[in-house]
Amino acid sequence: MRREDSEIVRELPLFRGVELENFRTLIAAGYVQRFPTGTVLIHEGERPDFLHVLVDGQIAFFASHNDREATVSILTPPAAFILAAVIVDGPYLKSARTLSSSTVVLIPAGAVREVFERDTGFARATVAELACRYRTIVKELKNVRLRSSSERLANWILTQASQSGGCGTFRLPFEKRALASRLGMRPENLSRALAELAEAGVTVDGPMIRVGDAAKLIAFSKPNPLIDDPTS
Repeated sequence: MRREDSEIVRELPLFRGVELENFRTLIAAGYVQRFPTGTVLIHEGERPDFLHVLVDGQIAFFASHNDREATVSILTPPAAFILAAVIVDGPYLKSARTLSSSTVVLIPAGAVREVFERDTGFARATVAELACRYRTIVKELKNVRLRSSSERLANWILTQASQSGGCGTFRLPFEKRALASRLGMRPENLSRALAELAEAGVTVDGPMIRVGDAAKLIAFSKPNPLIDDPTS
């Protein structure tokens, strides 16, 4: 494994507190692989062979039922996935597909569980990571249950605009179809929602989104820190 890849893994909160010898054990057992766009990395219902760490690229998590498919979340680097299934050695509850060419570190699940058993720092970090993921799921549930599709889109746009440096203009990080599925709507509903947000000062030019009047968009979206703030 390249030194720069192992350093990226080491800097993740999940691995910072791991004893050096145990971290070396994990890295020695792991390897790096590059995947092209559209590669399914894990399959819903299968048991985990590896803990995956996304170093570069984008991953979409999705689930299927009765000939229907929905995007559950989208992951950007650096981040580990799917930790819960690895720790309990249970089946994946969702699948993962690359949205772009992606670099992933794969660490054998057995090695992860062995270090979890003997390294208290890693065990504490694992609990903290899983607690954070649980709170994120609760926020997602509130977002879907308490807001209309247009309100979900408006709050997503506000978040993306703030992360783009506050200039109010940003490029969609993935296709509109993926965004629609991520926000729990059909592609045609996304188009209607974007048209509705035009009255709140949002303009769309291909993949570019511009927030012309942030105050008007905030008044429409009514952001809630207990849903939208990742630090809450």
